[in-house]
Amino acid sequence: MRRKAGKKRRPTAAIIDSQSVRTTPVGGEERGDDAGKMISGRKRHIIVDTLGLILAVVVHAADRQDQDGACLVLYSLWTRFRRIRTIFADSAYGRSGLPEFVKATLGFGIELVKRDRGQKGFQVLPKRWIVERTFAWLGFCRRHSKDYEYNPATSEAMIRISMIHLMLKRLAIASS
Repeated sequence: MRRKAGKKRRPTAAIIDSQSVRTTPVGGEERGDDAGKMISGRKRHIIVDTLGLILAVVVHAADRQDQDGACLVLYSLWTRFRRIRTIFADSAYGRSGLPEFVKATLGFGIELVKRDRGQKGFQVLPKRWIVERTFAWLGFCRRHSKDYEYNPATSEAMIRISMIHLMLKRLAIASS
């Protein structure tokens, strides 16, 4: 997909974000309450490249703060993509010294993309819209309307399968 888009094989920039989703009553033990979004369930933390393709995904209880959950998904990214230099993120990832910790331990720089001062309502933010679009793509899969899985690892696998399905459809269209 990256070569077809004229990009290098390995990405050097990425975007991180999380999405809180409700679980079903069968949702397993690892779930919690995201007080900010008033959702009881799990959080999907993803890191995507500049095309919106998933590089790393971690699913955990929704009561874990973004800066804490980010460590899990950033480590997962680091084990497979060591060439990444910059990760774009919203201001939630600037808390608790996360950017400094990540730079010192993993070598990634976290660049916070902030809204303009005084801006009310929706605003398209540079680079950040890419990860939001990926969440929208995942939303087209009915399986992701809620977290139906008992085990968070199964949820992660379903997200990867959905992204593989999306990439295969695009490659088939591009080659025909």
